[in-house]
Amino acid sequence: MEQKEFNLNDVVEMKKAHPCGTNRWKVIRMGADIRIKCEGCAHSVLIPRREFARKMKKILVKGEE
Repeated sequence: MEQKEFNLNDVVEMKKAHPCGTNRWKVIRMGADIRIKCEGCAHSVLIPRREFARKMKKILVKGEE
């Protein structure tokens, strides 16, 4: 399986949409776990890095370095 590259402040699309109807998430914390924040309702979720890499579909907007 290929390793997906993502960084802090990237806006990503996940495979499943959030219940609020939006499918845009911003990466706000990185480490062993990844914290992402919904762009629609501002709900944040902390998920393990491995699970995040599996559920992420693509990067929509690259964050500033």
